[in-house]
Amino acid sequence: MASQWNIPCSVSSGIRGWPLSGAAPRKYRKTSLRRILVSETDIQRPLDGVRVLELGQIIAGTYGGQMLTDLGAEVIKVEAPVGDLGRLPSVAPYKHLSGLFLTFNRNKKSIVIDLKTKDGLAVFYDLVKTADIVVDNFRPGVLAKLKVDYDDLKVINPRIIQCSVTGFGLEGEYKDLPALDIIIQSISGMLSITGEKNGPPARVGIPISDLGGGIFSAQGILAALYEREKTGVGRRLEVSMFDAMLSLSSYVGTLWLTNGELAEPMGTAHEYTVPWEAFETKDGYLVIATRQDKFWVKFCEAINRPDLGVDERFATNQGRVTHRDILVPMLEKILAARSAAEWLTDMRKFDVPAAPVNNMEQVFSEPPVAEREMIVEYNHPEVGRVRVPGNPVKLDGVTETLSAPAPMLGEHTDALLQSLLNKSDDDIAALRKSGAVA
Repeated sequence: MASQWNIPCSVSSGIRGWPLSGAAPRKYRKTSLRRILVSETDIQRPLDGVRVLELGQIIAGTYGGQMLTDLGAEVIKVEAPVGDLGRLPSVAPYKHLSGLFLTFNRNKKSIVIDLKTKDGLAVFYDLVKTADIVVDNFRPGVLAKLKVDYDDLKVINPRIIQCSVTGFGLEGEYKDLPALDIIIQSISGMLSITGEKNGPPARVGIPISDLGGGIFSAQGILAALYEREKTGVGRRLEVSMFDAMLSLSSYVGTLWLTNGELAEPMGTAHEYTVPWEAFETKDGYLVIATRQDKFWVKFCEAINRPDLGVDERFATNQGRVTHRDILVPMLEKILAARSAAEWLTDMRKFDVPAAPVNNMEQVFSEPPVAEREMIVEYNHPEVGRVRVPGNPVKLDGVTETLSAPAPMLGEHTDALLQSLLNKSDDDIAALRKSGAVA
């Protein structure tokens, strides 16, 4: 089980395969162990005492770990000497660091181990003895080559849980194909249903394939932890990003599989509900969504057109879908006459489902952001204050947020070797000299 001590961090990330030994090393920053709770009170979290060794990189291999840290787990990034690819400053750059890395590695620690060396592999095996979970997003076969596959690790620690996030699975025709987010969005059909009707395909604005892999990995890990409480042994689990996107296709996939209905892109409109889309107002866009007929009647009252609510063509949702080409232009003309804020006031007065189309500046000014503490910040030793989206899972009795900076590369190598493996200064110096750690 893991220690309940967390270490302040500062920057880390990831790639789908262990970097080449010949790549140039990066600079390291040492730190000592200390607590990183935002206050001195000792609040218990569900995953206190759980230790994760994160070989994962970039997003798919790190987002699940980020979620687990918010639930109390200790996540140790095990990085090659060149570091996680997510550290590359060209990826969402902030000053001279990667905004991506600063986001997905909050609260984590970083230890640099060269798994391609005999001594480095021995150090990793010793860490596995102290851990509960190992996570990676390498291509199939990499773990076996590095001798850190589940078959290797379960001999060292029968309770270990190993989770791999892959592109298309560990086996099969596509297992060796590159699996970047847009590749998975494309091949999974997501691009074909996103964007304007009759327009070119459009990418979802967030890396949904990567994030989906991370979310489902956390779900699988939690299930394996619960199972282990009953069986006393760990297990291997794997999440394919392709599978994750197929699962997220939900009823769109069902209607094709069951009824042969091929979904098409519709912009912000809905296949089965009208009105359900973004309308242009005098100064911006406003989304209206009248799923139920009662909301349609309220909407007609809000726009001062009660006659539309009783018009037999539009009285039911099916009628509105049938007469979409007549109704929507009428609504576009009405809503274009006033500002989005004016319409939103009226919509909320009449309890009509409506929302502004916010940009990032606007969304983080909405009241629920402050009410639900959805902005977390930390002070990074190189770039200063960093503010990131918070943890959506709110636990009764947990009123504080864990927030330590994403770790610098190798920031906690010495501290972890000392605290977890009882290594002396001389031991660590020898390991560094051999190139096993950094």
